[in-house]
Amino acid sequence: MMGDAATVAELSYADYLALERSTDLRYEWVDGVAYAMAGGSPAHSLLCSRILVELARILGEGPCNAYTSDLKIRPRKIRFASYADVAVVCGEVETHEDDPNAILNPTVLVEVLSDSTESWDRTGKFKRYRKLETLRDYVLVSQHERSVEVYSRGASGVWELREAGEGESAALSAFPDGLDVDRVYRGVTLTPAPVRSRG
Repeated sequence: MMGDAATVAELSYADYLALERSTDLRYEWVDGVAYAMAGGSPAHSLLCSRILVELARILGEGPCNAYTSDLKIRPRKIRFASYADVAVVCGEVETHEDDPNAILNPTVLVEVLSDSTESWDRTGKFKRYRKLETLRDYVLVSQHERSVEVYSRGASGVWELREAGEGESAALSAFPDGLDVDRVYRGVTLTPAPVRSRG
């Protein structure tokens, strides 16, 4: 799930919060297990910064704001809490009754993909994020190529995928403008993709 990150099993949410307060590490809480979240590469950090700049351009002076990875995301009714690389909230921030630092109402969530977490970001994490009723766009950003994927929730509730590459704009259903891929990747040195067996 989280690669080789250290885990602490069978914690209540209160115990999970106490664990985070007792250490400098951040943890993802999944079904009662706390997974230490590893740091990112220079490319990962710069891509997060570039996305924040792009979102600031898109959001302008409107009612929506972009937040860094310090903001915890926690849907109701499931045992899950995590940190997206970037989150957009429109209007007032709504927090979880169990944790004033965990929000319930992101409109957009962005994850910059890492080799150790890509599978989790695409599957288990996205499955849990979809429990957030306000979420309209889930954005995945590659470190290996200039590629941005946007999963958008349609009016019927079905999620649709759009992809954008070099010279293109990654459309967001929540806003009239999209992420300019070239601006997102400006100055970013891409990391080599891992060699995988075709076996």
